[in-house]
Amino acid sequence: MLNVLKIAARNLSRYGRRTLLTSVLITLGVMAVLLFVGVAGSFKSLMIGQFTDGVLGHLEVHHKGYVASIDNLPLNLNMQPAAVQKVEQVLDRTPGIESYSERLKLGAMFSNFTETTSIRVNGVDPAKEAATIPLMPGRVVQGSAQPPLLKPGEILVPALLARGLKVKVGDTVVLVATNLQGSVNAKTFVVRGVLESVSGPSGRDGYIDIKDARSLLRLTQPEVNEIAVRLKDPGQLGQVDAQLKQALAGIEGPNGQPLLEVHTWAELSPFSSIVGMIDMLTLFIKIMLVGIVLVSVLNVMIMAVYERIREIGTISAIGTPPGRILSLFLTEGLLLGIGGTALGTALSLAVIYALNLKKIVFNFGMQQGLVLAPSVSARDVATIVAMVVIMALLASLQPAWKASRMDPVRALGHV
Repeated sequence: MLNVLKIAARNLSRYGRRTLLTSVLITLGVMAVLLFVGVAGSFKSLMIGQFTDGVLGHLEVHHKGYVASIDNLPLNLNMQPAAVQKVEQVLDRTPGIESYSERLKLGAMFSNFTETTSIRVNGVDPAKEAATIPLMPGRVVQGSAQPPLLKPGEILVPALLARGLKVKVGDTVVLVATNLQGSVNAKTFVVRGVLESVSGPSGRDGYIDIKDARSLLRLTQPEVNEIAVRLKDPGQLGQVDAQLKQALAGIEGPNGQPLLEVHTWAELSPFSSIVGMIDMLTLFIKIMLVGIVLVSVLNVMIMAVYERIREIGTISAIGTPPGRILSLFLTEGLLLGIGGTALGTALSLAVIYALNLKKIVFNFGMQQGLVLAPSVSARDVATIVAMVVIMALLASLQPAWKASRMDPVRALGHV
């Protein structure tokens, strides 16, 4: 085998310019794929983190049918205390869950006593919300972001409303809401801070203490309509999602049907389509790499066989078995693939390291100063290496097979 490697390497060096060009093409292809995987993966993770850690959480639990009509914030689909207690018991004993936060969402009218507009209010437990949505304090652009996130009687106002109604920190505002029975109630609040939206300037979500939300709706029971869940490891999202759905399936309503639903962030956020597009682009880039390797190696090996027909005839005539000739040409293709892959991987890792040192800063939506941190996992590198090596072997197979099956007499007479 060592002799075959030596001969294959020598044959490649005989056609140095062609070997170099092919190796450079494979190297550039590998670099392009790994850099795209690293940068796109970092952007995707950063984007997902902005939504999961800044608004949604990784998972959310709702009453069945609530998400389908969430735009209306239906109060008739609140989870009652008994159901909430059962959900909390399941969450407490489910491994992989770091924290969770109960929420009470409602639609209300927001007034500065001069102008009035609509607002979507989130009643939350400040400590639980800060633990489940760790980026929430960072969204406070005016006012104090120190814990607690807010106190009873205080409100975090979305930036859109604060600008439109010229509301400042310390101002007194009023919320007017209608409960499930149609009773109208109002409550005054002091503006604790102005909250920037993660998804852009269209955000209209304000935050108050969950006790204030229940008081505003005149609820006699501690109802909630959403429980946001944060995982210790986001990579276990699918596993924990399946566990929760199975565990909560046993909680049934009066009709004997499942009472609750579990949704991942991807099912709740329209930005999940962007994540899907990034994954699709990554797949297409990998397919392009396969095509580059296949065409370039196939071209080199076909030319190698064509230019060495008499040489092949000579080594066949002196008794070299067809299997040996086959392995010789396959080894040449393999060396091309391995060489280009090794160099491309080394260069791409060096570029990724340099990008991390440079610290690329960009803005996403209304979030400023996000730092891109490209990285590639060992799995990504192994996948790309395996793809290139396999394609190099496959591209070499047909020319190698043709060379091993040549008739020595005809090959020697080739001009």
